[in-house]
Amino acid sequence: MKKIKKQVLMQGNEAVAEGALQAGCRFFAGYPITPATEISEVLSVRLPQMDGTFIQMEDEISSLGAVIGASLTGVKAMTATSGPGFSLMQEILGFAVIAEVPCVIVNVMRGGPSTGLPTFPAQGDVMQARWGTHGDHPIIVLSASTVRECYEMTIHAFNHSEKYRTPVILLLDEIVAHMREKVMLHGKFEIINRVKPKMPPEWYIPYEDSPTGVPPMADFGEGYRYHVTGLTHDIRGFPTERPEEIRAFNERIFRKISKNMSALSLVEYHDVEDAEIIVVAYGCVVRSAKQAMMEARKQGIRVGILKLLTIWPFARGAVERLLKNAKVLMVPEMNMGQISREVKRVNQGVARVVTLNKIDGTIITPNEILARILEVVQ
Repeated sequence: MKKIKKQVLMQGNEAVAEGALQAGCRFFAGYPITPATEISEVLSVRLPQMDGTFIQMEDEISSLGAVIGASLTGVKAMTATSGPGFSLMQEILGFAVIAEVPCVIVNVMRGGPSTGLPTFPAQGDVMQARWGTHGDHPIIVLSASTVRECYEMTIHAFNHSEKYRTPVILLLDEIVAHMREKVMLHGKFEIINRVKPKMPPEWYIPYEDSPTGVPPMADFGEGYRYHVTGLTHDIRGFPTERPEEIRAFNERIFRKISKNMSALSLVEYHDVEDAEIIVVAYGCVVRSAKQAMMEARKQGIRVGILKLLTIWPFARGAVERLLKNAKVLMVPEMNMGQISREVKRVNQGVARVVTLNKIDGTIITPNEILARILEVVQ
């Protein structure tokens, strides 16, 4: 456990960079893009000070490729981008999934599609984060609504990535990324490192199943030689077309995530005990939802909030718990309804699900959420 105490005024993107360093990140490769560039700027200075490596690559595809390569040598590595760059990364993201390479990708969302609104906020990449790379695959996606959470969730992202041998995506939005708050960078943070093989190199089976579903990972260059490929492979890493081996591999990479749903589902509950209306929110919209909740309660309307820190895997259990008392689930988001589809899927008609969608490049305000609440209770 590491203890640190530091109070500073910082931006969300700066907090991401500091969280990465605290988690042990020592390699960053990226390409400048609004509104994520500050992460690169900070790490270009801070990483060399800590014997780390910063590389500005020629594009986002090569950035993630360099990150994967660094991770294979045992270095904790990350990249940061926004919508267009994240789109370019999708193919090689699939390589990281199938090769089970730990790495962290920060996507600071902006308005789209295409170049869209480079300097304006949005939450339109939620489904892309889950399904952007092709093929059936598990993924872990986190979110943050405060500068402090940018710091904490970056540490969580690295811990999840190392523990489960998988890429982890941190989804921010432009508001949170560029907002400045006074934060205390202190507390006890467990820093998790990947499990290393304990057997001799000649006995090492790089993709062998284990009770956790996560095989130990040797570093390239320390005597353990193994094959890494984007093809579906057997337990030794070599391509296979045998159905039983293909099925076993795919089931294992899903199982290592699905069996740990309770540990991965990070949520917060605010005044839900007596709430008949639950606002399900993530990112910057949480802040507006909290103000709207306070205003609604002043008027005698029992409103609570389910705050999603984990976007994927979706916090099904948290929603199911709230359905015991809630009559209405409200989902405000800065897209046309991406998380609301998941809420409806879990709800299955138990409660009324209402949405509030905004796609004009401006934040959903407390007054807009309050107005929607008043519409519901009338």
